[in-house]
Amino acid sequence: MTLAAILFGMAAAGGMAMAFIRLSGKDLPPMWLALLHGLLAASGLVALALAALAPGANSGARIALGGFVVAALGGFTLFSFHLRRRALPIPLVGIHGAVAVTAFVFLLVTILGRA
Repeated sequence: MTLAAILFGMAAAGGMAMAFIRLSGKDLPPMWLALLHGLLAASGLVALALAALAPGANSGARIALGGFVVAALGGFTLFSFHLRRRALPIPLVGIHGAVAVTAFVFLLVTILGRA
């Protein structure tokens, strides 16, 4: 789960950068940043799924996994806008980020609760 948290943390840095770019008035962030963000988040999702779906895994990890799956669906939707070169909808950017941050908090609480 620690690897997942590190990967999601790096993905969050890219996500915040993209959100700031969008909120500054640009319709789209650079494609390389969107791809890097998605790659890091997808890698974190796989790492978390392996830990959360293992026998005896903490329920907090499963809750975090569910939240990140919902965030990923929002991310796929946002990426579809990017591919069509359409402005990212600011409300969807906000919802995607809020869901991901909430899932990240669940993940951190789960990790720290095990220490």
